[in-house]
Amino acid sequence: MEVNHTDMQSDSCVPDRPAAHPGIFPTREAGKSDLQPAERSVDFPVSVVLPAGGTGERTGLQTPKQFCSFLRRPLISYTIQAFERVSWIQSIVVVVAKENMELMTDIVQRFQHRKVRAVPGGSTRHRSICNGVLALGEEEEEEEVRPAAGGRPEVVIIHDAVRPFVDEDFLYLIATAAKEHGAAGAIRPLVSTVIATTSEGFLDHSLERAKYRASEMPQGFTYDVIYRAYQRCSESDFEFGTECLHLALQYCGTKAKLIQGPPTLWKVTYKRDLAAAESIIKDALSRSACVITGGSARAATLADALQKAVGALGTELDVIPDLMGENARCLLKEWNFIQLSVNRSFLSDVEAMLTDLEAANRALLHPLVVIWVRLSDSDELSVSGRAAEPAAIMDLASAAKLRNILLYGIQLHQSKVQQNQQESEGGVTPTQSSKEVSISNRLSSRSTFTFCRLW
Repeated sequence: MEVNHTDMQSDSCVPDRPAAHPGIFPTREAGKSDLQPAERSVDFPVSVVLPAGGTGERTGLQTPKQFCSFLRRPLISYTIQAFERVSWIQSIVVVVAKENMELMTDIVQRFQHRKVRAVPGGSTRHRSICNGVLALGEEEEEEEVRPAAGGRPEVVIIHDAVRPFVDEDFLYLIATAAKEHGAAGAIRPLVSTVIATTSEGFLDHSLERAKYRASEMPQGFTYDVIYRAYQRCSESDFEFGTECLHLALQYCGTKAKLIQGPPTLWKVTYKRDLAAAESIIKDALSRSACVITGGSARAATLADALQKAVGALGTELDVIPDLMGENARCLLKEWNFIQLSVNRSFLSDVEAMLTDLEAANRALLHPLVVIWVRLSDSDELSVSGRAAEPAAIMDLASAAKLRNILLYGIQLHQSKVQQNQQESEGGVTPTQSSKEVSISNRLSSRSTFTFCRLW
């Protein structure tokens, strides 16, 4: 094989760490790799083992890095969420040190992780992963008694608990390659030249960097391959080994399919990496939103213009008529929501959205932002209406804030006289007028809106 893979984890790739969107908030750019699946339909059971028993010595912190928190949430919870969002992953086993079992159980309960169970780890990385694999095998026995357990998986994905930035597209590539070849793993180009030293500390020789790659996570195996590898490996492997793909090759004769992964696969290793991870997540939270039009043609036109305007700034908008059926996926994907209402009561729309968000428990993980935009073209707004609507939305916002949801309201008013005047001058339709004025002109001095109210 022309390209060898070296037992180097991503510490060697620190300079390559991008300010990109993490996989827990996937974008099309973040998940790019050499291969792109046409679809992500997986018809075989897949489970995940997350080894999380490290002590975090290199961070210089008393708390192991996987339990360090930013944005009011521990790092390991972000990684778990990246896998829970994938519908075809049936279960996740998190392997932690025995003294951290209670802490891990509390994290699972507090953030309502649904597919997760924690098991005690061993004294080394391989012993911990082996415990996780054996725990997945126990699910087959539990299935006989408790069908909801899901049974033993056909493919096992192994991933580090401190690598939160992995997306579904790449997991699909790993899972399907593992199913076909028995084993598969992520690789990245080497950033630095690898050298060997003498016992006296002098240069012995260097490797030709073009022939080698850094072994990364995730890695995937058929359950039988990784189970047999751990049953057959030596005590020396358990004590000093770190590479699962090597065990599959040495003890099962399984050559892993190597897949170049995106640069977002980097590992949180040092204290500065925690700050970088927090910055990436904050940035990603602000770069996508879901716009709900309520089925209105005028609202859809306004949403389309908004989509084009913010797209130039690198922000992605999903425009949907409602949150029903397939559209409900946005409740699990997005953190920012814009509800558009045209010439009708808005409170029922907003209240329904808040109810859906609360049912999805999204606000447990991060604050959610909901912006209600009401577009009105009536010639007059009653005094009572002007007073009641802000009061109602403010009361609703106060109640939502207690549930970690930030609610804002914007009201735009366009008179029929002004609307007709612009249509006659510009030869545009009412919906085009609304589009050009509200977005393209950005409420400039030529805007036909007589007022804009923000609550």
